[in-house]
Amino acid sequence: MSQTWESETEPDPVAIGLAGWVRVLWRGVALGTLVFGALILLLLVRLIERPLCGVKRPVTPFITQFVCRNAFRILGMGFSATGTLMTQPGAVVANHVSWLDIFALNARKRIYFVSKSEVAGWPGIGWLARATGTVFIERNPARAREQTEAFEARLFAGHKLLFFPEGTSTDGLRVLPFKTTLFQAFFTDHLRDRMYVQPVSVIYSAPPGEAPRFYGWWGDMDFAGHLLKTLAVRRQGSVRLVYHPPLRVADFPDRKSLAAQCERAVRSGLEGQIESETG
Repeated sequence: MSQTWESETEPDPVAIGLAGWVRVLWRGVALGTLVFGALILLLLVRLIERPLCGVKRPVTPFITQFVCRNAFRILGMGFSATGTLMTQPGAVVANHVSWLDIFALNARKRIYFVSKSEVAGWPGIGWLARATGTVFIERNPARAREQTEAFEARLFAGHKLLFFPEGTSTDGLRVLPFKTTLFQAFFTDHLRDRMYVQPVSVIYSAPPGEAPRFYGWWGDMDFAGHLLKTLAVRRQGSVRLVYHPPLRVADFPDRKSLAAQCERAVRSGLEGQIESETG
């Protein structure tokens, strides 16, 4: 997240009772054991995978996918997906609601995230991001060519890269205007005629009795507080992914038109869900 989205209303207060803290304890221990136990396994496998396969990762993405699918089982949170997964080379773009998006998007498809370089230094999250093959981007014009080459190498290796064009997370009830910067990478001579971009709508349904924006992460909310309230809630809600038809980069004249079409597709999925719930 490059900039924090600010809502006109304050985030809902977090109140956790005794039963909630019990759920925090057992869910937290189970989730931590799953994530960090699998991280150790992934690093051990990568010791063999990296020298033999280089940038390609034929084994470790399955470990990440296993963790993300079972994370929702531990949370007791519903997970579903509709639409056809893209088979063409290219990237995936989605709206951004919270850290839960990482689990949701990895659970359905073996992907690699594109993130700002600062994330690499974050305790816990940074370690996981590096281990799972995240592509880190610096806002440094001097390194633009080097980063473009790394971006292309990952795509040519068959990796499906994923980024959040909004640039920040939200309350989950809206889609912010898509920033176009990263879309430019697909318009190089090497990529334009070969690459596709698949828009995905990430749609959360709140737990019974909770505000519709329960899973959103914005403003001055901290990670620890958001994690605790997610672990503490008695009955979880659900997340659904809607995969829209892939867009061929060569069919668009520039990055702005491609980003605009991706934004329209993602927004249509979210607005369709809101209309069905309120209708």
